[in-house]
Amino acid sequence: MSDSYTRATFDEVMVPNYNPSEILPERGEGSRVWDQNGNEYVDFAGGIAVSILGHNHPGMVKALKDQADKIWHLSNVFTNKPALELADKLTEATFADKVFFANSGGEANEAAFKLARRYAHDNFGPEKSEILSFSKSFHGRTLFTVCVGGQPKYTEGFEPLPGGILHTEYNNIEAFKELISDKTCAVVMEPIQGEGGIIPADPEFVKQVRELCDKHNALLVFDEVQTGFGRTGDLYAYMGMGVTPDILTTAKSMGGGFPIGAMLTTTKIAASLVPGTHGSTYGGNPLGCAVSLAVLDAINTPEMMDHVKAQSAKIKSGLEAIGEKYGVFSGVRGKGMLLGAVLSDEWKGKARQFLEAGWANGVMCLVAGADVVRFAPAATITDNDIEEGLARFDKAISNLVS
Repeated sequence: MSDSYTRATFDEVMVPNYNPSEILPERGEGSRVWDQNGNEYVDFAGGIAVSILGHNHPGMVKALKDQADKIWHLSNVFTNKPALELADKLTEATFADKVFFANSGGEANEAAFKLARRYAHDNFGPEKSEILSFSKSFHGRTLFTVCVGGQPKYTEGFEPLPGGILHTEYNNIEAFKELISDKTCAVVMEPIQGEGGIIPADPEFVKQVRELCDKHNALLVFDEVQTGFGRTGDLYAYMGMGVTPDILTTAKSMGGGFPIGAMLTTTKIAASLVPGTHGSTYGGNPLGCAVSLAVLDAINTPEMMDHVKAQSAKIKSGLEAIGEKYGVFSGVRGKGMLLGAVLSDEWKGKARQFLEAGWANGVMCLVAGADVVRFAPAATITDNDIEEGLARFDKAISNLVS
């Protein structure tokens, strides 16, 4: 093994389920990243909507170092102060009464879907077990969560699949009405479909989904793994929609880069997860909870949420101008620090080319399917970083179209 690690090393020692860039990032500061060769990038990607406070945030670093000097890990035979404080603040800030901690969004969703079925079984009987989800949705990579997600490409080759899961068209209330029934135990939806192409839910659609869930005694589960912890300009996206879910899942920005996730719900629903029904070895880890507390304290202020909305408007305006200048985008959709530039007909299917062009010109962005370029920068991004990032992206598109 060579002492000098490169992208080629990945092919030698890693399972080939990823296809990473040649870039090896080594350090970051705010919304800037430097690679192994000293090249600088403006980070419009945020680790796929994770680094909500950017890189090397002093509050997060201090929280991690302080907790590292105390205690790192405890089994769930014990509880711990950071977990209790984080749960207390999350319930104070949201509709929820109870919190279950996990390591990731997929684990948080796994817990949510198991709880929904268990609650229905306890309160209505075993026949009420169907989960209703939406096409183009994404809810994680466990076998259960990937089946609830509405993208068949993620389940191919993993059959036989868990049953009792139905899918219908997002934002189509008539199609939804045809599928929901008294057998439905839960409806699972993202307020903004992330991996599906940064598609926001129509407010009237969400309102009617809530009403139909109530009519059929089905739980409404909001997957806020990607939209949560301030990314949309509210702590959670449901807060700006006039609809409250029964269960909410959160991760990604929740740890700002440290692995942590959570499921939030009410006392009545949580009662179905009695001791022994579910667990997580690292869920509620003192290190993760301490870091997440620092993120929550920094993000959950009116000033920060106003900043997210203001900076989002600047990025969206800049992307729209680039799209018009080069004819590459048909529009820009999304909210807050989760935006998607939809490729024009001429460029459909070529989102990866935009990603690579950005890398070559010192800016990091993402894709959301083959037809959408995704932007998920830090909530703390500065005017200077926005201007520089957009200038680099403009240059990248200029090179690409020529």
